[in-house]
Amino acid sequence: MASIYKKPVFVRDPATGERVKGKSKKWWGRFRDVDDREKRVPLAVDRAAAQAMLAEYVRRVERQKVGLIEPTDEHRKKPIAQHVADYEKYLRAKANEPRYIALAVGRLKTLLAGCKFKTISQIKASGVANWLRHRREANAFGKATSNDYLVAAKAFCNWLVRDGRLGQNPLAHLQRLNTETDVRRKRRVLTQEELDLLIAAAEKSKGRLGRMRGADRAIVYRLAAFTGLRAQEIASMTPRSFALDADPPTVTVDACYSKHRRKDVLPLADDLCRRLRTYLAQREKAHRGGDERLWPGKWYRKAGEILQRDLAAARAAWLKDAKTPAECTRREASDLLRDVDAAGQVVDFHSLRHGFITHLVMANVPPKVAQALARHSTITLTMDRYTHLGMGDLVEAVGRLAGLCNDVLTERTLPNSR
Repeated sequence: MASIYKKPVFVRDPATGERVKGKSKKWWGRFRDVDDREKRVPLAVDRAAAQAMLAEYVRRVERQKVGLIEPTDEHRKKPIAQHVADYEKYLRAKANEPRYIALAVGRLKTLLAGCKFKTISQIKASGVANWLRHRREANAFGKATSNDYLVAAKAFCNWLVRDGRLGQNPLAHLQRLNTETDVRRKRRVLTQEELDLLIAAAEKSKGRLGRMRGADRAIVYRLAAFTGLRAQEIASMTPRSFALDADPPTVTVDACYSKHRRKDVLPLADDLCRRLRTYLAQREKAHRGGDERLWPGKWYRKAGEILQRDLAAARAAWLKDAKTPAECTRREASDLLRDVDAAGQVVDFHSLRHGFITHLVMANVPPKVAQALARHSTITLTMDRYTHLGMGDLVEAVGRLAGLCNDVLTERTLPNSR
């Protein structure tokens, strides 16, 4: 039975200064919700107003019991900030990385504030689409960044639906933009000569970059170039990550550090395995235990900058090695070992992963195998985004076709021998 009452409170007597038991100024209401659980809510100071408010609560419960009111109605009235805070708690409960949570929630808050949404009932696809368009037109976002914000908003709305706070996702029909028409960072793949010069420059370096010695950076570059591992994945590794005596030797990326949140076990090439054995043996003399990270710190956040500094040192050494003035002039005009070439293509740490996948394809590795080694969800991503072909590769392919045609024509013109 619903009823109103004055809540007992303790107040200070103005005459004596002592705490005495009294009644609240505001009336409170007691009623049973749709799940037959007792609820107590604050109402109003005026008794008649409080009774009217309680009657409205009871009426809403009765309507909800017969299906005339959606269970999501109460959630629609809450400030959207409360839902965002609950969503952040949900992401933490899933054991997501703090950096990922901060990035996803930060993008979500920026979008919601930009669209001026105050409650979840105000979330509209047109509002989100228009805000993203204005940001792109102001050159604040590229298409890839616009997609990232849209993904963050859609993930939030999906959670609202799963948690019973919204009936349906209002952004479900919004599609991501085609980023192929707006590539802000075009990466260039290092040639084998450039990779050798880069690693040699790092090995000769006596300074530290990102807390790593030159020898540390050299082995990290080799690991990235011959496994396709990302910088953050490499930064997570300990000696236990490597099974160099296994058949075949492998390196393991734990699920919490892998981009697709699954444990990855990748094979190692013989030459890389041999170099890792030497490197780990040297590290074992100075560091005991298999749980210590080999390359600790946050260097992976500026891995591209670190690589470009080693790349600049390698180019300086290569230019200095020119024997004649003419050779020096030719090398200075060359794009070899430049962090940005004449076409605007950039070399950064992720370029090593692009190079690994490109070299797999150029070595005629079956596409499905290349996709598995790249750990991509689709073959399209492997072949379109990560495979870089130059004019020389195309000329060589046409040359092979011409040779094949000549062989066929020769066989057709040969006289029959009996």
